[in-house]
Amino acid sequence: MRNYSVTEFIGFLNAALNEAVFPDGVAIEGEIAEYRVSQGKWIWFLLKDNDSVLPCFGTVWKLKQPIEDGLQVRIYGQPKVHERSGKFSVVVDRVEPVGEGALKRAYELLRKTLEQEGLFDPIRKRPLPKFPRRIGLVASRESAAYSDFLRILGNRWSDVEVNSVHVQVQGKDAIGDIISALSFFSAHPELADVLVLTRGGGSLEDLQAFNSEEVTRAVFSSKIPIVVGVGHERDETLADFAADVRASTPSNAAEIVVPDRIEIRAAIESLRHRLVGRMEQTINDRLTGMDRSVRVMERGIMSSISSFRHRQRDLADAFSLFVDRVAGSVRDLSRLEAGLFTASDLFLTRLSGRLLNGSRLLESFNPKSVLRRGYAIARYQGQPIKDAAAVAIGGRLDVELHQGQVGARVEEIIKSKNQ
Repeated sequence: MRNYSVTEFIGFLNAALNEAVFPDGVAIEGEIAEYRVSQGKWIWFLLKDNDSVLPCFGTVWKLKQPIEDGLQVRIYGQPKVHERSGKFSVVVDRVEPVGEGALKRAYELLRKTLEQEGLFDPIRKRPLPKFPRRIGLVASRESAAYSDFLRILGNRWSDVEVNSVHVQVQGKDAIGDIISALSFFSAHPELADVLVLTRGGGSLEDLQAFNSEEVTRAVFSSKIPIVVGVGHERDETLADFAADVRASTPSNAAEIVVPDRIEIRAAIESLRHRLVGRMEQTINDRLTGMDRSVRVMERGIMSSISSFRHRQRDLADAFSLFVDRVAGSVRDLSRLEAGLFTASDLFLTRLSGRLLNGSRLLESFNPKSVLRRGYAIARYQGQPIKDAAAVAIGGRLDVELHQGQVGARVEEIIKSKNQ
């Protein structure tokens, strides 16, 4: 028989327990009792059933799941005899609620804790891009949720790049897979304008990964706006609350992240009709104003002609009186009469020229006439452009030509030298 020191014997027991008897650790189910935290670091509690009690020990940085007395759980850890006290306990690495009631209670405890920390605050939620070019998809590629999301996405807006990361959505690897996928996209923001984390519905036990503190914090910490869509509309997970936008189903997630191309086309067509109608109304208003101006000018011209004719008649009367009074000056009178008619013809000729020039000037003010000569009307945001400073690089211009319109985009702005 070999003799051992106390330290040697306890070391032998621990080696035997952890290397020979329980090399993969132990998983034990029971009810939490006498739960306490010491010095803000050490966690102690008893795990019991109807017949036995098992002391358990852990640390606050490992056991982040909220725990309380009476909670039915499954613990994972290693059995150990402590050298200083000689007492036996299980060093716990992880705690999972067991059963629907325990899962609901654990869910409520964790939800309350995270809500108090501000993880679900609506103020911090970010808007999603209206027209994403790249979508990061975190889902199980073997699931119906994955297929449903891609099908709805393709039906609504096919011109988008989808970069997906396959993950387990339930089971022991689910939490690690999801956290790694979200960390990957946060480290490579060029791969996604928006993230979608999705899975099908299930029981509380099936949805444990999406209700875990680790995944919820990873969703909250995502550097890219994120949508979480889980199962059916009745399913609500903590990851949903931490996301920027919650989708009721995987299909609804697709509806949220991209617009419907049919609706966009209808909106563009409606906008086009309104724009054309407004342009036609503007042109009609201008033409009506020009018509009024022409009528005013015509009245002025006719008034001038009438006045001239009155003056001409007055001159003729005076001329006749002059002839009667100066009968002996026939030769001079004939010369004067010829000069008067010559002056009147010249006046009418000049007046006709002015009328013709005025008519041509009016025609030059007609926008359609200007367009026929090769000019164009450029509009930015529906308004005619008078100053290069009124537009922005990358802005869209609507250019009206004599026949048709073209769309253009501003690539460079060159201001005049006096600006």
